[in-house]
Amino acid sequence: MTRLHSVKRLHRAMRPWRWRRTPVVLGAIVALLLGIGAGSAYGYLATHGSGTGTVDSGTMQTVTMATAGTPSTPLLPGGTGDVVFSVTNPNNFPVSLVAVTLGADSAITADEGHSGCTTTDGSPIVTLSVPPGDLPVSIAADATVQVDLADAATMDATATSNCQGATFDIPLTITVHSS
Repeated sequence: MTRLHSVKRLHRAMRPWRWRRTPVVLGAIVALLLGIGAGSAYGYLATHGSGTGTVDSGTMQTVTMATAGTPSTPLLPGGTGDVVFSVTNPNNFPVSLVAVTLGADSAITADEGHSGCTTTDGSPIVTLSVPPGDLPVSIAADATVQVDLADAATMDATATSNCQGATFDIPLTITVHSS
């Protein structure tokens, strides 16, 4: 009899430990998953939210040119020069200068000391052509910037010698958008 008893003990000792602990581990995993799922469901159902928001729409103040456009170098018949002017942005937000054109019903004229400055073919003495790569120009809030439009002014090739040494004011109209 002694022999049977020791066989049972040997048989019980050889049984793998994982089979005895599997129900405990499996139960713990199921409980954890149920707890996470229940917490998420409670959080979804118990959370409420509402709110309001406001937006102020302000009026943009007038962006101005502090100076008229003038060629940066003396113009020669058939030659070009940069047009230089400054723009002031009084707003508390940046703006972009997106267009520059000759003022409506305006002509580019020579200064008073050169009233005889004309062309022999009746064409305008100076024309304005804004290069597309020069715009837009960013202007920071509450700032003044100098704008330089490269080779934007062209003197007609038939300008008379009375135009020699003349300066030209170019009446410009600018278009800006908030940035």
